[in-house]
Amino acid sequence: MGKKYRGNVPNNMTNMMKQAQKLQKQIEETQTKIEETEFVASSGGGAVEIKANGKKEILSVKIDEDIIKDGDSEMIEDMILVAVNDVLTKVSEETESQMSKLTGGINIPGF
Repeated sequence: MGKKYRGNVPNNMTNMMKQAQKLQKQIEETQTKIEETEFVASSGGGAVEIKANGKKEILSVKIDEDIIKDGDSEMIEDMILVAVNDVLTKVSEETESQMSKLTGGINIPGF
């Protein structure tokens, strides 16, 4: 009987549990870091700028006064839509990239 037991749990099981707890802590820390990060996207050559955080909350919308003066509301709406979608894509890509580093590419539901 060469196996060492800690209570009723084999050592390798204890080590796996420690590794899982460590990974969970790293995931939580990474999520917090991403949520606190600000992401920026623009469209129309910078005429519209959208800022969001890692929680996918829009923090600010900036619209250049010159395009407002032109009065083309459809163009402004399109530029806002493009910038919003771009900033949300950036958040998703960064989240996926950071989590993939931790999980080795394994998709863990909820992250």
